[in-house]
Amino acid sequence: MSLTSWSRSALTALAVCVLLPLGAAGCGGGEAHGRGGAISPSPVGKVLDDTDGTGRHLREVGKQHAPEVGIEVTPDEAGGWDVLLTLYRFRFSAADARPKAVVGRGFARLFVDGKPVTRLRAREYHLPGRLVPHGTHQVTARLYADDGTVWAVHGKPVESTADITASAAEGAPAASPSAGTATVTAGP
Repeated sequence: MSLTSWSRSALTALAVCVLLPLGAAGCGGGEAHGRGGAISPSPVGKVLDDTDGTGRHLREVGKQHAPEVGIEVTPDEAGGWDVLLTLYRFRFSAADARPKAVVGRGFARLFVDGKPVTRLRAREYHLPGRLVPHGTHQVTARLYADDGTVWAVHGKPVESTADITASAAEGAPAASPSAGTATVTAGP
């Protein structure tokens, strides 16, 4: 065995010995919720101990890099509601995306009066009238990273809320022009 091939073999073995433990330590599921309630560290923002109303941890990012969402809700002729999201610094991930936080990527959850309705991976959604009984309601879109953490700025979820009023027949949308006016409750 020549000196050169021995040196290469030794260097390769040394590199494997050094990198293998580092690689194993870095091989995680990418989940924000670790075993036993521990929170995994992430290079994307800072995962906070605080959670949203559904128990998901907040992922704090700086205002200058944070995603934003706007929501517009309008009545449709069939008795439901058309929801349209406006996104800034945010793109929806594919349904089979790895459960890992990536800057400006993820999904949205739609809530009616604080109760989860659906997970969104597109800007448009039809909200059935049966989910919005007679009265005034809040429809909220909140942004999540693919690992299930909630994008947040200053400790508050990045979300937008629209107030809507269902009147006339039970669950039928009001034809009022003010229906669907978005008010941002948190975000950059």
